[in-house]
Amino acid sequence: MSRTSAILFLLAGALALAIYGRLHVGGPLPPGSEMIFEFRAQRGAAAAIVGICLGVSGVLLQCLFRNPLAAPDVLGMSSGAGLSVMLWQLGAYHAGMGIAQSSVDIGIALPGAIGALMLTYLLAQRRGTVEPVSLILTGVIIGVVAAAASSLVQQFLPDRGVAAARLLLGSINEELRWRGIILAGVLALGGLAFTVWRGRWLDAASLSDDEARSLGVALTRLRLEMFLLAGVLTSVAFSLAGPVAFVGLVCPHLVRMTIGPRHGPLVVGSACLSGVMVVGADCLVRLIDLGSGRLPLSVMTALMGGPLLIWMLRVNAARIRTIG
Repeated sequence: MSRTSAILFLLAGALALAIYGRLHVGGPLPPGSEMIFEFRAQRGAAAAIVGICLGVSGVLLQCLFRNPLAAPDVLGMSSGAGLSVMLWQLGAYHAGMGIAQSSVDIGIALPGAIGALMLTYLLAQRRGTVEPVSLILTGVIIGVVAAAASSLVQQFLPDRGVAAARLLLGSINEELRWRGIILAGVLALGGLAFTVWRGRWLDAASLSDDEARSLGVALTRLRLEMFLLAGVLTSVAFSLAGPVAFVGLVCPHLVRMTIGPRHGPLVVGSACLSGVMVVGADCLVRLIDLGSGRLPLSVMTALMGGPLLIWMLRVNAARIRTIG
């Protein structure tokens, strides 16, 4: 067994162990507690799917932008999904349906994420081509505008959208059912498989545009495919847990430092490690009770990912000084 295969095997085992641990957070269950066990299983599965989606999205964006610090929300997808949710809440309120506290359908978040993605892609085009730097800058602008628009929509909701804003805090959806989890899992694993299949094209896309085209890679087509896939996966993650910070930024870079830049193994390792991070963070959320309520999942992932990111930056800076 090669070193890369061994590392991937360990990461997959770590993800399985994390899910197993999530089933037992809170202590052993007495007989007749099947509903509590099912609730834990649903949260564990949802957390793993969120991690897989964000990990794959992070690999795609970091490759196509040729920037290891690119994140899934760099194209404004998370902000667009949040705007879509706020608009849906406003429409539901005026239709007499009330305000949902924690339920977000995949179909609710998807239009905003894809809409922000397509708007970013169209505005960043110059003479039929898309420059990675222009795309990043356009995505940041679209994200800021979408976030501001979400705040504006909240003002038209009861209590200025305090109840609806809970959907945007970054926590595993409390109203998840197996049907939605299975659908999200199919989309996540399908996106993972498609990315692995495109692994060689992604390897070539990491080079300059001229070198990639000389190897027969259709860059415009590949970028469009990967942008759309990243948008779908980000919206799936958002529908399950809202915005979750740092996972898509940190985990792909950690795996890249360990097994190298080849995108076939990289995307699998990133999906597994991201799943471990999100499931582990959800375990900590359940274990830490501050008395005033549970911490949002996004707060926990930020507390975990922030120090890791600082450490990675220091390690990379040391390597640059050594090479120089």
